[in-house]
Amino acid sequence: MTIARFGNWILWAVLMALIIGWFGWGGRPQMIGLFIASGLAVGSLYALGGIGIVVLYRATGVLNFAGGAAGAAGAMTAWQLTDWGVWDPISWIACLAVALAITLFYGRLIAPRLAWRETVVKAVATLGFALIILGAVSFLWVDDPRSISLPTDAIGVRILGMRVTATRLLVFFASIGIVVGIWLFLARTQIGLQMRALANDRDLAALMGIPILRVETIAWGISGLLAGFTGLMFADLIRLEPTIITFMVIPSIAAAICGRLENLTVVLLGGLSMGVIENMLTMSPMLRGVRPIAPFVIAALVLLWYQRGSRLTFGGRD
Repeated sequence: MTIARFGNWILWAVLMALIIGWFGWGGRPQMIGLFIASGLAVGSLYALGGIGIVVLYRATGVLNFAGGAAGAAGAMTAWQLTDWGVWDPISWIACLAVALAITLFYGRLIAPRLAWRETVVKAVATLGFALIILGAVSFLWVDDPRSISLPTDAIGVRILGMRVTATRLLVFFASIGIVVGIWLFLARTQIGLQMRALANDRDLAALMGIPILRVETIAWGISGLLAGFTGLMFADLIRLEPTIITFMVIPSIAAAICGRLENLTVVLLGGLSMGVIENMLTMSPMLRGVRPIAPFVIAALVLLWYQRGSRLTFGGRD
């Protein structure tokens, strides 16, 4: 098992090196470096969205498609407050608060009524909720060009001759820190252990006296805060447009699928890889158009690799 595990990591590193080398062949090293740095920043956002999905799914069994919409509502609120002259830090906190409130609203008032329904039904319900949020946001704010700027955008550091903004570094290191923090939370705290118990057997956890609603509320809260932070960073680094931020959940789900909805480290690496590969595809005139489907192609290949050696039969899996 250990050899196979290291073999997977080595294979991933070799493939990433080959992909970067293939698409970057003939380009200037500095330009390739900028594409990689930008890809890591975007991939960090995908990973953060995927982490929120995994934490929530493991604790509640809900595959949440509404995280991007909650983040979009929070980002638009932050822009509006800034436009009104409100102090920037208050606007950022408002972004997190709005995303948290929307997520908790669904998690406490709607999700419990669907607790015993099939996973697909619960996922489709969150998609419908996401479209409702998107419609409300589009009604409140007309579709005009907008932008959010953070103070870290003006700060840059030189890495191998390239200027990388502090915002990109913040997102990258935040994704790593959040993975480590959530891992420690799940492994070392009582609430974290209760979340793991829910993920293993919800009915048995209830019989053991674990406060289901309390644990699920905390999971929804973590998901909401991650959605707000991701939406704010996406609005700064990519584009402040509610539709685009809402459907950022698609590559985030692909990143979560790479980790089979359980392994946060693989979710992080999957998201980072998707961001880098998407950016490197920009350098290919022939493959530039396939960027939108790249995350799910990567996720599908990862799942096929995980399932190698298995054979499906009418009686089950061999």
